[in-house]
Amino acid sequence: MVWGGVSARWKRSLWAWVALLCWAPLIVESAAAQGLPDRPVAAVSGNPGATNFSTGTGLLGHLLGLRDEWGVRLGGLWLADANVVAAGGAQPGAWSANSALFVSLQVDAEKLVNWRGAMFGVEFLQLNGANTNGQAGVVAGYNALVGAPPFNRSELFEAWYLQEIVKDVLKVRIGRSAPTYDFGNVLRPVKFVDDTQNIPAVSGLLFTPVFVNTSMLVAMPGYYNPGNGVTVNFTPGKSFYLNLGAYDGNNARGIQSGLNPPMFNGYWFTIGEIGTNWVLGDSNHPGQLGLGLWRQTGQITGAGVTEDGFGGFYAFASQRVASGVNAAVPKSSVSVFFQVGANSSRTLPVQQYYGGGITGFGLIAGRALDSMGMGVGVSRLNPALFDRPAEVMLQAYYQAHLFGATFLQPTVSYIPTPGLSSATPGALALTMRLTVLF
Repeated sequence: MVWGGVSARWKRSLWAWVALLCWAPLIVESAAAQGLPDRPVAAVSGNPGATNFSTGTGLLGHLLGLRDEWGVRLGGLWLADANVVAAGGAQPGAWSANSALFVSLQVDAEKLVNWRGAMFGVEFLQLNGANTNGQAGVVAGYNALVGAPPFNRSELFEAWYLQEIVKDVLKVRIGRSAPTYDFGNVLRPVKFVDDTQNIPAVSGLLFTPVFVNTSMLVAMPGYYNPGNGVTVNFTPGKSFYLNLGAYDGNNARGIQSGLNPPMFNGYWFTIGEIGTNWVLGDSNHPGQLGLGLWRQTGQITGAGVTEDGFGGFYAFASQRVASGVNAAVPKSSVSVFFQVGANSSRTLPVQQYYGGGITGFGLIAGRALDSMGMGVGVSRLNPALFDRPAEVMLQAYYQAHLFGATFLQPTVSYIPTPGLSSATPGALALTMRLTVLF
């Protein structure tokens, strides 16, 4: 890498980080002085914008004078990271920097104008990134903040209307949003009435498979190519749900939905998921399970072949295995998760995926909002596209709570078999991620 070619971007990123670290405590102090409500945070996923329906804490709206009783919520999220391929990979020693800014507006029409069960939402995304994964020679992505090019984009990430048809049982969302909120979301927090049973974001891992099972990579809409279509959520009981979705499926043929309007031309991505949650043992350890089926329609060409649609399945689960691990932090706990998926495609880059991980919450005295964890992912690659049979990724992180809703997360990734080529040596990559919710 030639430093002069990226120095300007690095200088901008560095100054942005310095400005944030200098001004954020003052913003938090100002909010407290104005009597704005305290918004508690817990451990968050590596990219809350890809896994959380409501982005941010709503602090931005409160600073501008919006009140909760109005039903108008303005919030957002800023993610910034620096990465280096410390050894091996496609470009040993290469550095990169990425930044993603989400600004979200949600309107609860029932509170605002007494429109029963109705909500509206729009969200803007500004991404300034680099070919971080390409530098390491990774197919599945050790850093999910960047995926397919272009890496610099300004886009309307969400624009939807949600109608609750039967209160707390049936709701429908129409428009533009990320299906990863509702499907295959192993990071989804496990929530019960008793908050001592709750699991925060199941992991803070940064690699792509925890955000989208790589057996659905390219086909499934999500961050940062959202789905244009309809989502149905059916929750007849507190421990069971059924989600159904149908979306514009042109992502599978290389169309960037984040940069293009909806295209309903016979290419559809349809998906269904059932799931349940439970508590186990005398300590009431929470867990959850999700099972999904999906189908892509249309003529898809790749790897020298053309196929008329394809489909697949996936499963995920998470389970708390220990609680009260640290006597100084009552809610300290340890949880585990796993994922599996497979497809019938001859054109997608990954045909099967297996992964899992372990996460510790509040394990250090005085650090109740910190988390740490590790994970492993194995993606079996399409032999028509790659000469390596599988790509293995291992990742470990520590997510440190700084102040307010701000987290700093050093992460180490090791990819012994980068999928780019069998000639690419194993890659060791280091990432420092800053997460700010507002």
